[in-house]
Amino acid sequence: MGATAYPRTPAGWTTVRRRSIGPFTTHVTYQRSDGSTVEWSSRSHRKHASRLSRAHRRELVHWAPRRASWWIAVLFAAGSTCFLVAPFPAFLRLVGPVADGVVFFVGSLLFTSAAALQWLETINTNRDPAQAAGQRLKVLTFEPRRIDWWSSGVQLLGTLFFNATTFRALQTGIESPSYDRLVWRPDALGSICFLVSGYLAYVEVAGHLLGRPRWTLESAIVTVNLLGCLAFGVSAVASYVVPTTGNEVNLALVNSFTALGALCFLIGAVLLLPEGARTPTPEAAAPRRTG
Repeated sequence: MGATAYPRTPAGWTTVRRRSIGPFTTHVTYQRSDGSTVEWSSRSHRKHASRLSRAHRRELVHWAPRRASWWIAVLFAAGSTCFLVAPFPAFLRLVGPVADGVVFFVGSLLFTSAAALQWLETINTNRDPAQAAGQRLKVLTFEPRRIDWWSSGVQLLGTLFFNATTFRALQTGIESPSYDRLVWRPDALGSICFLVSGYLAYVEVAGHLLGRPRWTLESAIVTVNLLGCLAFGVSAVASYVVPTTGNEVNLALVNSFTALGALCFLIGAVLLLPEGARTPTPEAAAPRRTG
């Protein structure tokens, strides 16, 4: 395999079974020289073999600030809460369009912070499953044969689009303090990026393009996040008819699906906490002997 292959097969190991989607490897079964086997999966490896997210002993599920995965969960949860609350008309009437715009904008910044950490977590993952420690911290890599590289990178790009649109919406609220209808229109490009990223993350766990993955904590996270991406997509499409027609049905649809998408992201973020804190699967942590 070439130098850019991911994962890199450790010396003395052989590949027994490999599951790939196009150029992306999602699962591998290795056999070591002593006859034992090791199960490798892309998402699990990233969450436990990144130099930024290795679990430390005596860490709590809900308090582990030394792990990037913990901050990713907390920041996504906080950002999701902002997008969950801000679309409600009652909240808009209570705080006004300027404050509501601030909540949207802060939420987008929290999303970007979490996505940036997720990007760093991804590119600082050991390429070799047997490697004990990572190299120096990296902030930029080119690894197009990794599905998680694409997923985290596209998601980060999507959050930047949301930063721009929520900032413009905030300016609208400041310039028109009587504005009391649609404060933020979900960005079409940002929503497309979220859909692509969410689908790639789903495929990474499922191991195939269509169909449901085996029900695990990982699959629950990627499924609920993909549903959130779909809800944001519906909201983005509906938002384009609101300014021209003023249709209250479409306005309610935009707000409802924005809040629904945020709720899905919030659930997914909360589930990230136990995923990052748990130890790797028994197959990966203690290879079993075959024969």
